[in-house]
Order: sequence, then structure tokens, then C-alpha cells
Amino acid sequence: MNTVFESAIIKHTSGKPNSFKAAMKVLPAEGFASATEEISQWQGYEPTPLFSLKNISSNLSLSEVLYKDEGPRFGLGSFKALGGSYAALKVLQREVSKVLNDKVSLKDIRNGKYNVEASKITLVSATDGNHGRSLAWGCQRFGAPCKIYIHAEVSEGRATAMRDLGAEVVRIDGDYDDSVDLARSEAEENNWFVVSDTSWPGYYEPPRDVMLGYGVMMHEINESITEPPSHVFIQAGCGGFAGSVCASIRQVWSAQMPRIVIVEPDLANCLFESSKANKALFVKINEESIMAGLSCGEASAFAWDIIAEEASDFVTIPENVVAPTVRLLAKSQSNDPVIEAGESAVAGLAALICAAKQPSLRATLGLNESSRVLLFGSEGVTDQAIFDEIMTGDTYG
Repeated sequence: MNTVFESAIIKHTSGKPNSFKAAMKVLPAEGFASATEEISQWQGYEPTPLFSLKNISSNLSLSEVLYKDEGPRFGLGSFKALGGSYAALKVLQREVSKVLNDKVSLKDIRNGKYNVEASKITLVSATDGNHGRSLAWGCQRFGAPCKIYIHAEVSEGRATAMRDLGAEVVRIDGDYDDSVDLARSEAEENNWFVVSDTSWPGYYEPPRDVMLGYGVMMHEINESITEPPSHVFIQAGCGGFAGSVCASIRQVWSAQMPRIVIVEPDLANCLFESSKANKALFVKINEESIMAGLSCGEASAFAWDIIAEEASDFVTIPENVVAPTVRLLAKSQSNDPVIEAGESAVAGLAALICAAKQPSLRATLGLNESSRVLLFGSEGVTDQAIFDEIMTGDTYG
């Protein structure tokens, strides 16, 4: 493997695992079960693959590396298809029930019984790409108007994908957190409904539903393996995905809890800094990461409650390890599967390779020849132009 991994500067800080109560309270097991029951009935649902990367694990002197490939998810290319769409459905259920003064079912919303009512309920969100695409897809399915806010650095390819799903896309100057602020303020002015994957004071229900939707991934993994991994490397943006995975793991594998390692870009390390400060923080982003889906400056306080209690380690990775990791998966020269992954998908694998090849960090994280590591390939190729540039090596190294 390329020496870039051996020389990469990986920052590490230890977590402070404690009471483990938030994993049960914030995202209750029955909420995960309800989300899985609903989503598994959607047209096009199929479990995504869980690959064993045998050659990579051998080269890293580990027992096993498992990679959950979310690229095929509902044809949208990302795990986000589970969260944004499910939260949209739940918002529509709540609002249509208010209009009709009668509790309506998710099934009836899903099957179009209340399309007239849904057509009058506008759902909005900010996104780096994948969450907005999921929300647009859900709104198209469920009959609701959709408005998506993107920041200056979101690629036009990702914007086009959302427009193709019927969303109105608004591009702003500034970064992701600026787009979150504008989506929120315009929704308040126009009586629209924000479906966000991050929380703020007084706004918790849609982010909770997003996180519950993500639980489908862990349900599928639990159906596929007979013993828990020793380590789980989880890439993180605002923390919603990481918080969901942490809660699911705690609920299922509590007695054999794996070591949780949170991975972020060095350019967007809000959870890393939150761990050091022992509270959810905002970190100003001065330069956008190539890992667009992880380029978030503000930790979700809702998710942080879980992560703070569950994560043993927080690491950040530099930009120069991303493209080599994408190419490693896509140009497999062994019996490992060929996997075409997006930039954000490989953060966990990139961190693992660096840690396994750097003796001091390997020891710090407790990696050894008996380690079984679970990774989440959170997206496939969601922007073909960027993927092609990575594969040529001309732009991203």
C-alpha cells in the first residue's frame, strides 16, 4: 500500500465513554424497529452488501475488515436515502394528521392516499448533496414540494441530481452551516418544514427520525454476522450518522461493545474538538474538505449526547489519503471486490489503514492480528466527474 498512509498526520484524542444511557433514551430500540419495518416495505428495498476485505485485512495484519457498501441503496448511492426520506414521511404523517384532525398511517402517506394534502406541505433542508438527494427522492415519492439549499462548494453534478428528482435547488455563498441557517430562517418565514439531519435547541424530532432511519444499516449487519467486531470506525459530519450507529451498537452488542473510533476530516473536526472540550462545539470551516458529506462545522447536540458516551477515540485524517483510498477499492488487484466509492465513504478505511501502518497509533487504538473491524462505505459514486478526476490522479493526488 502507498507510503502516503504511513506518513499521514493523523490526530488522535481519547473519548470519555461513560454512562451509556443516551443510546437507550435518545434513540429507543422501538424507534429503530419501527423505522426498519417501514423502510423495508418501500419499493426497491434490498439490503446492501457487507463485504469482507480479505486482502486488505491481511496486508494490515488484522483478522478481518468488514465494509458495508451503501452505494446501491435505493439507486441513490448513499445511506442518506434511509434517513431523509423516512423523516420526510414522518413529517407528512404528523402534518396531514393535524389537517384532517385524525391520525393517518405511514402506509397511506406512502401509497398516495393523501397526495392532495401532502402537495400543500413544503419540506426544506440544507445539504452537501446526499441528504438533500434523499429528501428530494422522498418528496417525489410522497407528493410533497421540496426546496434544497446548497453552499458554494457543492458540485453542480450533485445539484443536478436533486433537480432531477423535482427539488428546487437554491445555491448560496458561504459554507454548509450558512446554508443550514438560511434554510431554517426561510422555513420559519414561509411556514415550511425543515427536515434536517442536525439538531438545534427546540428542534429534535426530524433529526431523530433521520437517525432512526439510519438504523436499517445496523439491522442488516446484525442479520449477517454472528459475533460483534472488535472495532468500528465511523466517519462523521455533524454526528447524526455516527450517533445512530453508536446507539444501535450499544443496544444490540452492549455486553460485547466494540471500540468506537470517530473519523473526521482535519479540515472539519467539530466532534474531535467537542471531545476535547467535553461539549458540542461549532468549528469554523476555512477550507472545504474533498469529503463533502463530512464537511460540517457544527456538532449536532442531539447526536453528541450519544457519541460523547460511546466513543473511545476521535481521529482526524488529512486530505491526501482520500484519493489513494478511493483508488485502492476501485482498482482491487486481489480477491477483494471492486468497489466504486465516493470521497466520504472511504474516511473510515483511510483512517484504519493509516492507524494500522503507524505503530504508535496502532497500539493506541488497540489494533492487532485478532482485530475485526467494521467500516461503513457510506456512499458510492455520487458525483461521476469528481470520481473520474480521482481515478486519473490529476487533481486530488
